[in-house]
Amino acid sequence: MGRTTLRWLLALGLLGCLSAQAASPVWAVRGTHNVVYLAGSIHMLPANDAELPPGFARAYAESSKLVMELDLARFDPMEALAWMTDHGTLPAGTTLRGVLGEPRYGRVSAAAASLGMPMTGLDSLAPWVVGIEITDLAYEHEGFDPEQGVEEQLVRRAQADGKPTAGLETLSEELGSLSSLSSADQVRMLDQTVDDLKDLKSEMREVTGAWRTGDAKRLAGLLASEYSAFPSLYKPLVTDRNRRWMPQVEELLKSQDNVLVVVGALHLVGEGGLLELLRGKGYTMTQLN
Repeated sequence: MGRTTLRWLLALGLLGCLSAQAASPVWAVRGTHNVVYLAGSIHMLPANDAELPPGFARAYAESSKLVMELDLARFDPMEALAWMTDHGTLPAGTTLRGVLGEPRYGRVSAAAASLGMPMTGLDSLAPWVVGIEITDLAYEHEGFDPEQGVEEQLVRRAQADGKPTAGLETLSEELGSLSSLSSADQVRMLDQTVDDLKDLKSEMREVTGAWRTGDAKRLAGLLASEYSAFPSLYKPLVTDRNRRWMPQVEELLKSQDNVLVVVGALHLVGEGGLLELLRGKGYTMTQLN
């Protein structure tokens, strides 16, 4: 959904070369008796550039369990559709045109039309859902495939290997961060989605280049600039969720077995990121090559 939402939820990318000396977006955090590997994810990748950085292979091989934001091995599309219908549909008698006003509705319609999306399927949806729909289709037009995202690749491997999986949150917890946004913030988010579609490819190249080389400083800088521009969006979507996940990550650090935890790359870095929160509690970590 534009530059802001692209960098937090779908987070992410295109191209980017990986040299032999480059770091991976994977950190090994030392627990009492084990290691928790924290890996930054890109939730959608192009089929022609979907190979994961080398650190993922080591972390997966040395872990007995895969933990993600959502447990995709148990994801139920019908449950997700029902939730979206209940929470992402405008009240009866309300239309997207009425919520947005004619000039803004015209801009959204034009953006949807440029992607081959008819407005008839969007007119009953809340602005935050429309933003997701437009962004998803824009990614598809640029060659991104959710089936090639980091989690999808890893969960397929875990299922083939019989490795257990788990999630840090439920679908309602994850999407509730969006549905609870004020009407004004939802409209603002949709505005940015439309404004930034033209820059999608260059924005994603920048983010994925930083991700592929494990450039935590660059990723943190990208997040900080967006956070300062739209704190009412980023706080519930990034930092609040990080704090909600922390007790679960700490429990994993008390176990006997190594675990691979995969979350969106921007959840790891910067102020309020999981790496900073864990350092603040005295944990030591090493970034994998």
